[in-house]
Order: sequence, then structure tokens, then C-alpha cells
Amino acid sequence: MAEKVIVISDSITVGELAEKLNLPVTSVIGELFKNGIVSTINQRIDFETATIIIEELGIVDVELQKKAASTLSARKVHELSDLAVTRPPIVAVMGHVDHGKTSLLDAILKTKVAQGEAGGITQHISAYQTVRNGRSITLLDTPGHEAFAALRQHGAALTDVVIIVVAADDGVKPQTIEAIRFAKMANAKIVVAINKVDKEAADPARVKAQLATEHGLNPEEWGGDVVMVEVSAKTGQNIDKMLDLVLLVADLEDLKADIDTPAEGLVIESHMEVGRGPVVGLLVEQGVLKPGHFLVAGTTYGKVRTLLDFMGKTLKEAGPSTPVTVTGFKELPQFGDTFAIVKNEKEARQQVSIARIEQEKNAASTNITGADLLKMMSQQTESQDLNVIVKADVQGSLTSVIDSLKMIDTMGEITLRIIGSGVGNINENDIRLASDKKTIIYGFNVDISTAVKQLASRDKVQVRLFKVIYKLLEDAKTSMEDLLAPEVVETEIGKMTIKGIFRTMNDEVIAGGEVTGGKVTSGVLARVIRNKEKIAEVKVTHVQRQQQEAKEVFEGEMCGISLKLAKKLIIEEGDKLELFTRELVKRVLK
Repeated sequence: MAEKVIVISDSITVGELAEKLNLPVTSVIGELFKNGIVSTINQRIDFETATIIIEELGIVDVELQKKAASTLSARKVHELSDLAVTRPPIVAVMGHVDHGKTSLLDAILKTKVAQGEAGGITQHISAYQTVRNGRSITLLDTPGHEAFAALRQHGAALTDVVIIVVAADDGVKPQTIEAIRFAKMANAKIVVAINKVDKEAADPARVKAQLATEHGLNPEEWGGDVVMVEVSAKTGQNIDKMLDLVLLVADLEDLKADIDTPAEGLVIESHMEVGRGPVVGLLVEQGVLKPGHFLVAGTTYGKVRTLLDFMGKTLKEAGPSTPVTVTGFKELPQFGDTFAIVKNEKEARQQVSIARIEQEKNAASTNITGADLLKMMSQQTESQDLNVIVKADVQGSLTSVIDSLKMIDTMGEITLRIIGSGVGNINENDIRLASDKKTIIYGFNVDISTAVKQLASRDKVQVRLFKVIYKLLEDAKTSMEDLLAPEVVETEIGKMTIKGIFRTMNDEVIAGGEVTGGKVTSGVLARVIRNKEKIAEVKVTHVQRQQQEAKEVFEGEMCGISLKLAKKLIIEEGDKLELFTRELVKRVLK
């Protein structure tokens, strides 16, 4: 049997195949050439061709498997029945701050979305629906600020189509690149909205050229396969055309869902409201959701008390691709939790109980034992040098960048070594010099050609380009902080005195006692103190109060406790426990 299985859909790029095979991309390109196929690193090859190339290369420990065809994106596991119906496309709107992403939604929905956001930047994911030519389109407005990158990644994972908004007068920016990457990771189709074409400085052709040459998004009118529309959120220019093209892209994907099945989907928002309790935004993906249904989401459940659309109007039911707001949950579910209908409250409680046990196990595993701590600390101290190459547009800039880098206070623990520098664009020699030393190449007001960029990608060399010096310095500082050994932080939780021993096994003791300070909770560590001396460190795995599992037991109360022992140890009556958590906290430079 093959040691490694590579699963692909209908095709894969040459670069991706080389990476998965852990081979230089030139080897794969050369083998393709031998078989009469002239290719580049970004060219896609079909499943059959990839299989032949693996065989021709003599790789016997790798098996290529074809991903099962489905009209659903990778995140969904529901298999469609023969009765599946066409559903509205789910469309995420993403882009750089100030490129008019939320204003574009405003133009589509004829509302004033941006006015309700702090600083005009979307702070959460909101879901809306619009209708074009009698067909619904579900829109997700994803956050635009850097601090919400994780939320944006969830946003892309929810969607079939991503509208990437790029300002015609500003061009591709860091968050634009991030949005493209997220969309590709989610296997979503991309539609580019080149916004603000009404401005005097607008240059849509430059934006298209940037996207095509630097990010592999080639416009249809240039012979590519990416739909790009020149729009203006301010004047409304081409907004309807953009929606028509979104529907056309969705039609090509043949998006379908089952309605004769228990509803399931994702949590996209949740918050508490006075008088309403937990208010939860859901996106239905399969089935039909109705008031009265019991739902389980993550580690909580509820009975749908009210079912509202995005405008706050009451719904009798909600089908696939429909964003809804519901009340009736016992607690707030987490963003990104999946939800599903269950038969009754009893089944809901059972599923939640199982989910909470799993969550507690995972939480318990985050506490770091002494052995884990030593291992991680030793790994952190293996490399304490940061090698960099600096390229700048002019000598004055080069000197300023190098001098500024040398002034970063590394507390004597990290050595910043500038192993190369020069004026001009980043070239192949820079990549070769960096590839042997795990080096970061910093470019200040310089560029990198497509060929050199491909070489850097092949050799896994990090190239980081900046036009603002303080951002370059912040990046270097962060890179050095990643090399610092973390700080060990212990937080005292509570104290307990052992009053009785119920059962002793090889590596576990079940005992009872009184909480004499703070609280006792499962999943934490504890020092065993006997005659004022620490004799061992143990782990608390379970806590019971009055023979019932308990999350927490507070000072003055009695409880039962299970202790996981790292070595053979006899716990005695009268022993005292000092409960605490231990974490590794990333340190920062001055």
C-alpha cells in the first residue's frame, strides 16, 4: 500500500503537484516535456496526466486519488439525493479596507450598512439576501480589518462565489491578496469587482494587470477565466451586471441542495439581547428550518422560538442558502459551529453532553506538563539567529533600513544577521543565497519578477516587500519574537485538602476533600504538598460534587476528584493540593 495518498479534484497545478511530491518543480516540468507537454509552474494538468507523470518519475510510495465529484464545496459532507433542488448561491464580499466593499453591499441592498459600523469597517459577518430577475442571492459581508483575518477565513469557507472588491484608484493591497488566498483555499469561484471607476485616478487596466501577472487571476477579456466587472458603488454603475455575472457563475456550478432532509448549516453570528436571550444568526445549507425545531450547535442546543429573515421579518420556514436569526438557544454557540436538527430535547441534551466531554478533553490537553514544557523550550532554543537579506531602491534607503534593523533591541537573545544587501530588484542570486540559510528577503520599494517569484516559491524562500519602513521593521521584530523562548506563566486556581482516598490505581487516584481556597476545576494541574514540601505534580481529570459531574467547586465545599499521576505516588489523607494552570506566553521585544 502507498505510504502517501494525494487527493485531487479534476486537475492540479504543476507547482502544487511538485510540492505534494516534495520534488523540484523543474523535475515535474521536465517529465511533462518528455511526454510532449510544454507547461509552466501555474499550468493545470488533469488527473490522468498527473497519474502518468507520477508513474514515469518512478514514485511508488504515492497514490493519486480522485476527489468524488460533488456540487457542494469541500466543507459539506451531505450527499445529495436525486430530489435535490437548485439553491441560491452564497456569495462572500471581501476586499481591502476602504476599497468600498461594504458600500458595494449598500448599493446592492439600497441600505446604509457602512453607517452602522465602527469607523466604516465591518466588524463582524452579516448575511443578507437580494433578488435579481426573480432569483435570490445570499450575500455575506466579511470583516475588512486585519484584526479580523480569522473571521474572514471562515467567511470564505462558507461560500460558493467570492466577490473580491479592488479599488480602481488604489490597486491590489495586502487584504486583497489575503482574500484571493482564502477564496482559493475554499475552492470558491472568484468574481472581481473593480470599484470606484468613477474617480479621476481610476485605472482599471492597471488593476487587471496586477491581478493577472502577480496573482494568477486572468480576466476573461484577456483570454482568462476570471470574471471582472468595472463598477461604482457610488453611482450604481454596472451593479446589476455584476449580479447577473454572479448568477451565471453559479449556474455553471449547478448548485443544489436537499429540502426533504433535516436542516443543517452553520452559525454565522451570536450575541445576547436583553429580553430575548441568545440571538443566533444561522445559514441554512440543507433541509428546511422551522419554528419549534430542536437544534444542536457545538456545545449548546435550543428550540427555535422565533425565526426571522435578515430584515427582521418573521418566517414560517427557511430553506437552503437562507440566512436567518433565531432565538431559543440555551447558551451562545460559537461562530463557525455546525448546527443540525434533532428529534427532541432529550436527544439534544445527549449530543451536547458528548460534545462537552470532548471539549473538556481538548481543553485539558492544552495544559502543559513539565515534560512538555522542557521539550518545547528546547525546541525554541535550537535556532536563535535571524538571517536577512535587504534590497532597496536607492542606497540611502538601504542604509536607513539596515541601520534601523540593527537598532531593534533583541534583549541579547536573538542575533539579527544581515547576510546580504544591495540596491535594485530582488534577483535569482538573492534567492540562491537565501535558500541555503532559511533567510528572509526584505525588499523596500523594489519589485520581484514572476520568474524570480516562482524560484522563491520552489525553494521555499520568504520574500517580503514593503513600501513603508516601519511596517518592514515591525515584520522583522515579529519574526525575531517568534524565535524567543516563551515565557512560562502559572495562574493559581485554588487549594484543596484531601480528606479521604476512595480508590488507587496504577496512574490514577480518586479522592475526596474540601476546597480551602479559590475553586477546583477539571483539566488543571496540581502540586501535592505534604509537610509543607512539594512532593509531586499531578493532573486533575474529573471533579464531582454530590456524585454529579461538576465543572467547578468553590471554597468551603466538598468534592470528589480524580488525579492523573505522572509517576508512582501514594496520595494520603491530609495532603494539600495547590491547583494551577501553566501556559507558554509569547514574549515581545522592546
